[in-house]
Amino acid sequence: MRRPPSVLTRLAAALAGAVLAVTAAAVAAAPAQAASLTPVTGFGSNPGNLAMYAYRPDGLPANAPAVVLLHGCAQNATGYFTNSGWRKFADQWRFTLILAEQKSANNSSSCFNWFETGDTARGQGEALSVKQMVDHAKANYGTAANRVYVSGLSAGGAMAATMLAAYPDVFAGGSIVAGVPYRCATSMINAFSCMNPGVNKTPAQWGDLVRNAHPGYTGARPKVAIWHGTADYTVATANATESRDQWTNVAGLSQTPGSTTNLPAGTTLETYGNDQVRVYRVSGMGHGTPIDPGSGAEQCGTAAAYFLDTICSAYRDALYFGLNGSGGPAPSPTATAGPTPTPTAAPTCVTASNYAHVTAGRAYHSAGYAYATGSGQRMGLYNTFSNATLKQTAPNYWVVGC
Repeated sequence: MRRPPSVLTRLAAALAGAVLAVTAAAVAAAPAQAASLTPVTGFGSNPGNLAMYAYRPDGLPANAPAVVLLHGCAQNATGYFTNSGWRKFADQWRFTLILAEQKSANNSSSCFNWFETGDTARGQGEALSVKQMVDHAKANYGTAANRVYVSGLSAGGAMAATMLAAYPDVFAGGSIVAGVPYRCATSMINAFSCMNPGVNKTPAQWGDLVRNAHPGYTGARPKVAIWHGTADYTVATANATESRDQWTNVAGLSQTPGSTTNLPAGTTLETYGNDQVRVYRVSGMGHGTPIDPGSGAEQCGTAAAYFLDTICSAYRDALYFGLNGSGGPAPSPTATAGPTPTPTAAPTCVTASNYAHVTAGRAYHSAGYAYATGSGQRMGLYNTFSNATLKQTAPNYWVVGC
């Protein structure tokens, strides 16, 4: 029997911020076609008791890629499919969308149970249910085994991290939107502190949690994109930095970005290693999936609760995953996004109190802590007694240390 739904109500409220009104509106700009989001049954033993939906565009070729989408709390598969913008690129570049949906029997507010160890371990619970959806797509849709990706928002972002950690042999890459590091929490009690103000671990400690999810695995690790708004007060921005530490460590990379690129909507893109890990920080954006309604090539999505009009994350992720027909790695950010990396002069270092850093704009404060502007790295308590040294590595971008 699944756990009682009432136990998780408070977590859902904190993670989602408010109940999302389920939207039934179709994408107005979508061309008329026979393909539709379709419920799928009998996809496996389904130990996590999840629902599966699939979208297979007309003219889908053999060995097409697939993207698994995981909604946030109080959302559902239809709403995420409608608003996130992924349908546009599935139609344009011909790949399958697989949407997992939480049931109220598992969680009263439809949050994926990212904080329950039985649902986040390989071969168990909700994680296994999602993996079985992928197995079904491979067996029945001809999905390419080496071109499966996952993306999710908030609780779905945390579950996307789970899938990348527990099944690196299944997923070639993933996108964690307003999420948290894998195994940041292992119960409802410590899930709150994980979300805000966040949990601080060393990169090696975070990396070990991922490595322990599939002990003995020596194959290639998925590429990872991390998205976070700088004004997200539901899931603190520190989680973006901690997630970066986790996935760069797993990939054997430095936590210092190799390049920083300015994108539309005040978005900063950091790339690590050979573009194995990306971090997108969307200036002024709160808690939600970044979308950019419109008919332009780089635009997508429909604005709604937790679908925030800033930049089309689905477009950037689809290119990053190589879903635009290239069949391989996406072009570099400067080739696909247009802007060239901002040149930086010799680093500027400033040592001051955290209060002074915030006053000067080098940092911002949230829930009693100070965070470096741009990088979102946590500096300690927000007061005049805590000091930190910050280094400027790009315009309006500061990191801890010098």
